[in-house]
Amino acid sequence: MKSQYLPTAAVTTTAILAANCAAFITLPSSSQPRAAASLSFHTTRLQASAENTPKKYVIIGGGWAGWGAAKALCEGLPYNIPPTEATDVGNYQFANITLIDALPDPTGSTPYLSSTGKPVEAGTRGFWKDYPNINALCAQLGLDENDVFTPFTNSSFYSPDGLEATAPVFGDATVESILGDVPLVGGLLKSALPTKEDFPMLPSPLGQVIATIPYFERLPVADRASMVGLLLATIDCLGGDEETQRQYDRMTAHELFLRFRLSERLVEDFLKPTLLVGLFKPPEELSALVVMELLYYYALAHQDSFDVRWIKKGTVSDSLIQPLAERLMKEEYGQLNVLGGCRVKEVSLEKDKDDGRMYAKKLTYLDTKSGNLETIDDIDGIIMAVGNQGMSSIVSSSPDLAKFPVFSKAASLKGIDVISCRLWFDRKIPTRSPANVFSRFEALRGAGGTFFMLDQLQEDSSELWGKGGGEATEEVENRGSVVACDFYNAGGLMSLSDEDLVKILTDELLPSAVTKFADAKLVDSWVGKYPGVVSWFSPGSFDKRPPLEGAGNDALPNIKCAGDWVRMGDVEHGAKGLCQERAYVSGFEAANSLMKTTCDKYQPHEVLPVREDEIQFKMGLELNKKVMQYVPRFWTR
Repeated sequence: MKSQYLPTAAVTTTAILAANCAAFITLPSSSQPRAAASLSFHTTRLQASAENTPKKYVIIGGGWAGWGAAKALCEGLPYNIPPTEATDVGNYQFANITLIDALPDPTGSTPYLSSTGKPVEAGTRGFWKDYPNINALCAQLGLDENDVFTPFTNSSFYSPDGLEATAPVFGDATVESILGDVPLVGGLLKSALPTKEDFPMLPSPLGQVIATIPYFERLPVADRASMVGLLLATIDCLGGDEETQRQYDRMTAHELFLRFRLSERLVEDFLKPTLLVGLFKPPEELSALVVMELLYYYALAHQDSFDVRWIKKGTVSDSLIQPLAERLMKEEYGQLNVLGGCRVKEVSLEKDKDDGRMYAKKLTYLDTKSGNLETIDDIDGIIMAVGNQGMSSIVSSSPDLAKFPVFSKAASLKGIDVISCRLWFDRKIPTRSPANVFSRFEALRGAGGTFFMLDQLQEDSSELWGKGGGEATEEVENRGSVVACDFYNAGGLMSLSDEDLVKILTDELLPSAVTKFADAKLVDSWVGKYPGVVSWFSPGSFDKRPPLEGAGNDALPNIKCAGDWVRMGDVEHGAKGLCQERAYVSGFEAANSLMKTTCDKYQPHEVLPVREDEIQFKMGLELNKKVMQYVPRFWTR
């Protein structure tokens, strides 16, 4: 992906698009609300021929990373595919593939419901324009993107002072919508542009600078201009080698802001609330490296790279995961085994007498339905597609894994508390944007907050109310808005009761942002609390994040790691941050690496890159490398 640009655009893309930052969140699957009944899928395998003993692989985790790994393994090691002229079964290594997750039904086929039977979801996740692999998944599953996703939407940013800024949809923008209300300067710019209708795709960051001129409500130009030095640091950080990135990682983002003299108002009014909903911590608790990656994606990318869209109907699980799971569980596509409601307790290793390396050979898990401990023996490979919380749980109960520093260090990383709420109102509430951010409200208690108007994002909003419920016919016809609210870095709110959290939203936050909420009556509510479920990129965390290769082929070749927090090394993808696309791709790459290590014959899964960086950004990287040969990097340590 890419990052940022000039002062005006820099602030606009980081701050205005804070609502879109929430699209990055990928909660671990085990943090999702539990369905009423747990589910475990067991399928019957045909016996492979004697000369083709099936490989046995286990994927731990049913999020985007886990399903990416499952897809790559099932398609790269097809099981019992009838030989044809085009596909000779002798060209493939048979495989027995199992996905384990603590969620009762990780396939998405069982809806997650509130106590009153209404559909709920942990976290509202969006899909950025540069999500090529998830977009390709839609095509492979025969899904029309227009049926799965909403159009790209704008976002609004609210503080106690009112509306701070609104993000345009750059891909759909017209010259008039961008510059029509800008006095004097708008007319001059319009006359200079080559088109009078659609806003042109200009070189980044020029396009963002011009396109965001009318969208700041309060922040003075002088404060925006203080961003310039930080953009230079972003180019230096992301264009540097791994040691350079470690230097940035040791700093807090707040330290970097001070050294490059960003204005206090810029930081407090925009960057801090933006980071709270983008990386879920304030700048004084975040690694400068990861903040630079986020700014890179927003500011130095293509003009429309931060356009975002949302799920059009239902949830991410039932819209995308369910059809993928159904495909992979079919015999002709790999006959994946899925074990829901199961928690991995221990991964056991054995030392190979020939090469002296350790290998994962056995896995023990708790079946939460029966309460029994079950074992999978003779394993050929494992992909740990878990977050920091899952890693900590597994390593703490696996003495063999804990002996490897790479796993014990990963298990030591802490997570971030998240709270998800869903509110059902008695009337439709119009808002300027369907996706919105709360900023600087005292009621947040240090958290970042977002709210999404689901009835505006989803055409058939009646499904947001669930089935039945005992309402009279006129009540069904007059159902109101459904709002999803999420809090990140929510430690200061976790101890509050569900009733008090809902009251903060309905009495303070929502009416302060959109006054018409004061006239609406709350009909129903749901609250989900998820302590420590999201990765915290704290200063110095870079070396603790697990590499995709795990402990490495020289020490433990058949365990790989996947997830948006892993270090992908030579196969790093352009999608950055806590990002669904990055998690999904990491699953592909982990599976490709495992197949390369353990199989003679396999088909690696294709990974589609994001759009190539624009020429001016590439030139900036090259120029920075030459300059930094002679200039000391005095701002890092």
